[in-house]
Amino acid sequence: MHSLPRILLIEDDSAIAESLRQLLSEESFKVTHEARGDRGLSSAQTGDFDVVLSDIKMPGLDGLELVRQLRRVRPRLPIVLMTAHGTTDTAIEATRSGAFDYLLKPFDIEELLQVLEKAVTNSRMVATPVVMGEPASARDSIVGSSRVMRELYKEVGRLADKPVTVLIQGETGSGKELVARALWQYSRRASGPFVAINCAAIPITLLESELFGHERGSFTGAEARRIGRFEQAHHGTLFLDEIGDLAPDTQAKLLRVLQESCFERLGGREIISVDVRIIAATHRNLEKGVKDGTFREDLFYRLSVTKLKMPPLRERKEDIAELAGYFLRRYSDEFGLPEPSMQADAIAALQAHDWPGNVRELQNTLRKVLLACNGYPIFRDHVERVISPVCAGGSEGERQLSQIVSNLLDEAKAGVGGRCDALSRLVEIAEREFITQAIERAQGNQAQAARWAGVSRITMREKLRQFGLHPGDKRES
Repeated sequence: MHSLPRILLIEDDSAIAESLRQLLSEESFKVTHEARGDRGLSSAQTGDFDVVLSDIKMPGLDGLELVRQLRRVRPRLPIVLMTAHGTTDTAIEATRSGAFDYLLKPFDIEELLQVLEKAVTNSRMVATPVVMGEPASARDSIVGSSRVMRELYKEVGRLADKPVTVLIQGETGSGKELVARALWQYSRRASGPFVAINCAAIPITLLESELFGHERGSFTGAEARRIGRFEQAHHGTLFLDEIGDLAPDTQAKLLRVLQESCFERLGGREIISVDVRIIAATHRNLEKGVKDGTFREDLFYRLSVTKLKMPPLRERKEDIAELAGYFLRRYSDEFGLPEPSMQADAIAALQAHDWPGNVRELQNTLRKVLLACNGYPIFRDHVERVISPVCAGGSEGERQLSQIVSNLLDEAKAGVGGRCDALSRLVEIAEREFITQAIERAQGNQAQAARWAGVSRITMREKLRQFGLHPGDKRES
């Protein structure tokens, strides 16, 4: 189970430090505080932290020098700088020196938490090595010894150190992000940052700001300059997941960066040059998108200089036994249970399923099976009891869902209110109900509800605002 995010706070103002320590502790961060820059540097070099949050003006060592020195020793540890004396030169120097981001005092609490959450996610992702074909040696492994997987490993090895853009194609849940991380990890850019962004998970109106950053006042709510993911990935690798969901305007701006290695922040005129390798992934058929006009042809050819295909699980069922052993070892340790043996008939039941959700579906299934058998041997009926409710129709819940779908389609067919958006309304209904139940079961604890939902705290807060839900101010202890 993931431990609490560990943050090193370096701040010489005792009142500000105590206020931040209390806030971050309430938001489920484990906080260590240092009041001097030199002592903070020493702690960061030897301690086990997910992110450093540091002032710039401090005794002993200023924040910019802290970034320079720490980057030489811990290049993958994100550093977020705070300053009450922000200037353009300071901002540029901070990011060019390797700071993950910077904040101007006084900063908005939501903005601080969003930046720290991104930093922690990035830190934990790059700190965990991806191992190919050796599931016992690492937490994050690309597991499988089938012929198609052996060919994939060869392709990763061939392309990892080549300075080319790579497009990874494959169905949802097949493991495209692990392949992207392996390409970065085995490249010459491994000492630089690996920054990932899911293009489908961020609203279109915010995606350009996330990618390219923005200047203060560039749009409503832009109260300070924001550094985008391209600048954060300078001298490293930027992974653009679900790139097939990019809007046309954003596609055009991305093409310019790929062609010229430069861009402008939203609302800005300064030309910013970056050295970034792009790895993209999608479950969509981009060739079809080019033909029907939803994806730019010139961008497609820029992205697909080289292509990798992540095979779906149904095309490599011989890997299921190996995957099952890997996940059972992983979750047995996580749940504090003895690792169970899996009988041959249970493996056969897993191999008989088509796994439309791919490895992610298998992973979730095995978590449920492990909890059901509680460490005792796993037989076929354990597996079928978990898989069958998903596959079988006719349950009360499905009948209710069928009725909702029928009602929405009837309204659309009759032109009620002039609406023809039955699918989007269905998604909204399901999403609202899910978020409502999650926040109620978590007793208002947004961090806990976000973990259950498998989304970030930022996304959870956005959904709560979207649906007008106002949970009580309860936090994790």
